[in-house]
Amino acid sequence: VIGIPGYPVSAIISFEEFVAPLIYTLRGLTMPPRKTVKAVMGRKIPSKLGLEEFVRVILGKVGEKCVASPLTRGAGIITSLTRADAIIRIPQDTEGINDGEEVNAELLKPEWQIENTLVMIGSHDNTIDLLADELVKTDGRFFLTSSHVGSMGGLMAIKRGHAHLAGAHLLDPESGEYNFPYIERYLKDVPVRVVNLVYREQGLIIQKGNPKNIKGLEDLTRDDVMFVNRQRGSGTRILLDFRLSQLGISGDQIKGYNQEEFTHMGVAVNVLSGSADVGMGIFAAANALGLDFIPVVSERYDLIIPEQFWDDEKIRVVIDIIRSKDFQQRVLELGGYDVSDTGKVLYPKT
Repeated sequence: VIGIPGYPVSAIISFEEFVAPLIYTLRGLTMPPRKTVKAVMGRKIPSKLGLEEFVRVILGKVGEKCVASPLTRGAGIITSLTRADAIIRIPQDTEGINDGEEVNAELLKPEWQIENTLVMIGSHDNTIDLLADELVKTDGRFFLTSSHVGSMGGLMAIKRGHAHLAGAHLLDPESGEYNFPYIERYLKDVPVRVVNLVYREQGLIIQKGNPKNIKGLEDLTRDDVMFVNRQRGSGTRILLDFRLSQLGISGDQIKGYNQEEFTHMGVAVNVLSGSADVGMGIFAAANALGLDFIPVVSERYDLIIPEQFWDDEKIRVVIDIIRSKDFQQRVLELGGYDVSDTGKVLYPKT
């Protein structure tokens, strides 16, 4: 009798590491190794000394590089296995893997699929999941994987050559413009095109019925209100900090300001569970979980695509999809979106 952990991800990893080799040995066979490929990490992964970790990652061929982006870790997060393209081991004598570091990735999917995968790194939006779904339905050869590191993280991934495209909604407080000032500041040497995906409603996600009677950003300073934030570098965090500064409010005045989530759905789940009373996010996330919403601003969410990939067949299929009426109708059904400019090339300006 072999005991394995109860959490699903732990159970699968434990079976593969301990049980499967034992079965092969008892049968007098040698367990075949997984195929491995060299990859570079798309973002830093911290780890604790003395603990060997098995990190699930998504992979994609970006130019000549195979880029690995880590999925959310957790013994109970089974989607981290169903979405994973490979597993990366972090040895127990290290404190993690640095951004850009070369690693060995043990493949869970065939190499041809990795070759045909678009890597998207940047801001999270619920429409990206729709886009990935539509891409597979439209052309079964191609796949889209996304890693949610915030808008600034997406721009840096483009700069380093780690992504085919990035999602961004970076507000420039001085000009009131989205994304263009940041592109001109950080991607001066990388020719890109900017395609609008959606305009979306950003605001406060609150519990159903608004039991704390929250009316606006000013209420975040109340002692009885617990907030959940987005991570540093995300467009939502930049927008929030800008609006708070206009009101003369600092993060130190807000309970939970340093409690961070990497996606809008993560914020909404915190509010739904009662871990937080309110968080900043998009209407679609609140609507998906039956939560209430207080609008703050309508913002532009764009796809930033390096010029070198503009004529790539995978990118052309994606552009055709987002310009289609079927995709735009699915987006509108999520709620809180405007598709009036969806698919339009906004930059460079002509």
